[in-house]
Amino acid sequence: MQEIIELRLVFKFGGTSLAGPDRIRNACSLVKHYSMLGNRLVVVCSAMGDTTDHLFALLSAAEEGRRDEMDAILTQLESDHLEATRGAVDDGELRRAAEDRVRAMLLDLRHIISGIYFLRESTPKSRDLILSFGERLSTWIFTCSLRSMGVGAEYFEGGDAGIVTDSEFGYATPLFEQCLTLVRERLEPVLSRGSVAVVTGFIGRTPDGAITTLGRGGSDLTATLLGWGLGADEVWLWTDVDGLMTTDPRILKTAKVIPQLSYDEAIEMAVFGAKGLHPRALEASYYGGIRVRIKNTFNPSAPGTLITSSSINTGTLVKAVLLLRDVAMITVKGATAVGRPGSAARILQSLANAGINIVMISQSASESSISLIVARRLADRAVEAIKRSTDAGMVQKIECEKDVAVVAVVGEGMKGTPGVASRVFGAVAKRGINVRMIAQGSSELNISFVVKESDGVEAVKAIHEDYGLGA
Repeated sequence: MQEIIELRLVFKFGGTSLAGPDRIRNACSLVKHYSMLGNRLVVVCSAMGDTTDHLFALLSAAEEGRRDEMDAILTQLESDHLEATRGAVDDGELRRAAEDRVRAMLLDLRHIISGIYFLRESTPKSRDLILSFGERLSTWIFTCSLRSMGVGAEYFEGGDAGIVTDSEFGYATPLFEQCLTLVRERLEPVLSRGSVAVVTGFIGRTPDGAITTLGRGGSDLTATLLGWGLGADEVWLWTDVDGLMTTDPRILKTAKVIPQLSYDEAIEMAVFGAKGLHPRALEASYYGGIRVRIKNTFNPSAPGTLITSSSINTGTLVKAVLLLRDVAMITVKGATAVGRPGSAARILQSLANAGINIVMISQSASESSISLIVARRLADRAVEAIKRSTDAGMVQKIECEKDVAVVAVVGEGMKGTPGVASRVFGAVAKRGINVRMIAQGSSELNISFVVKESDGVEAVKAIHEDYGLGA
């Protein structure tokens, strides 16, 4: 196990690392180990396992009046968390106190969800309150487990730790300046007395005290924001993989862990679904200059992937080749749109109004067609939104292809290097694969292109092998 001595570290444990009493004990053992080496630690906890999914299902059952299903989910949540408490907290007195508070939290949840059941509706504010219970329960159990192992640990909800956000319930944005000040004020004393601060991930609080959730990647964002506020040496995101890899190991068994990446490279990889990282996690670390390390809870001796302001030379221009499935390509054609100001803007705005994120975009120089990549499950809604927003006669045809995949090639070494695109597409062409759409950002860190879904795996293999990225 890596010996890190007298550093200021923020650990974040994801849901898979906390899915049940044995995994909670394992994570707590890691905290105890690094704490005993003299490090100052803050721990951020996600909800246990699939708890957040269960809470979403609970909300749906309450809104639709399905009482039996609602009661069954509440019973399951109680069973899971009490089992985790009993298995993760050894000390009898601590365990009884922990169980009492778990039951009290779940009783509060039952009362709140009953109100939604009788009203048959919820508000964004009440949904965030309900979703917050996953992190609050797991963090409390984690705190008690640490205490039972002899580690001084103090429990904090996100707002209590200084995570102040706007009022965009469901996807709140931290108010960075306020957060940095409050985090230092509230957590520095804990570290000074040698205790471990254990903080709920994913949730914050508005200036007037309402609980908010930070959306996908929220626990990672909590961790990096705390790291920034405390001037941490590193933030360790503990997950179930050894680090960010050159490609999905399910596609190529020769895929290997990338030892170090720049923030920009990591963001590109996260956007395209690299396992173990969400792009929001890097927002605070980027601005705060905080080093982030991806670590495996179940293989803690592995060095993981270090993310810093600079990359390292691995001997190849390309660092990773990623495959994004479950997408669709929408192509809008119309000769009357040529040279017409605002045509593309109108199409993009229609998708924004429909709540649809655009993964990629490419427009021909003639402006007679524009191609967009969206999530496959939203493709039909996207087509309808475009139809409603465009003038009659402006659009001649809208094509929607649902059998496509996106291949993303990432690497800081590609920047300013001639011939990279030629080599990438040459490797793909040798396999007889046709490229349907291409996009490259001005940063030159990423070349993305679209192929038939049936060709996606072969395209990844072609590039990965051509650049010698395998072990």
